[in-house]
Amino acid sequence: MTVSTLAGTLWPSRGRADSLLKSAILAVAGSLLLTLSAKVQVPFYPVPMTMQSMVVLMLGAAYGSRLGAATVGLYLLQGAFGLPVFAAGGGLAYMAGPTAGYLAGFLAAAFVTGALVERGFGRSLLGLLAVMAIGHAAIFAPGFAWLAGLFGAEKAWAAGVAPFWAATLLKTGLGAALTLGLVTVAARREA
Repeated sequence: MTVSTLAGTLWPSRGRADSLLKSAILAVAGSLLLTLSAKVQVPFYPVPMTMQSMVVLMLGAAYGSRLGAATVGLYLLQGAFGLPVFAAGGGLAYMAGPTAGYLAGFLAAAFVTGALVERGFGRSLLGLLAVMAIGHAAIFAPGFAWLAGLFGAEKAWAAGVAPFWAATLLKTGLGAALTLGLVTVAARREA
């Protein structure tokens, strides 16, 4: 069973051409939101956080698996072409650096999060918390693996995972609550 996405509920398509135009507009808007979320540094202990991973998960939840992944793919393509869309720049050298695994994880997380919501797991706060937690795991797994390949598992854990657990919990809860709020508004609009 596939559940309508938030984007599909708020902006239904009226034919193939309309659907393609809508998808293109949403993908560009989503990639701009991702860029903004990468640039905003929120003071947090022990390291400042960006809201990038939360936006990736919310895009997956709102857009669904295919459009969510396509939006993150567009964002990564913009970065590959050298646009300064990431937290500290852009370009292929940046994408092959220490954050490469996390960037790959963004793509996987948007798809997985969207797929889970499409299957009905995003209807409650508890369901969305689980979806967002799984999405964050999809980001951290390749991020940790890439860092471990570069620096060893102990250093990868100490620098690439451990400092971010509190911020990840906060972003998981905030992302789930915001997404549920948007779903609730959409449901009221439909009624």
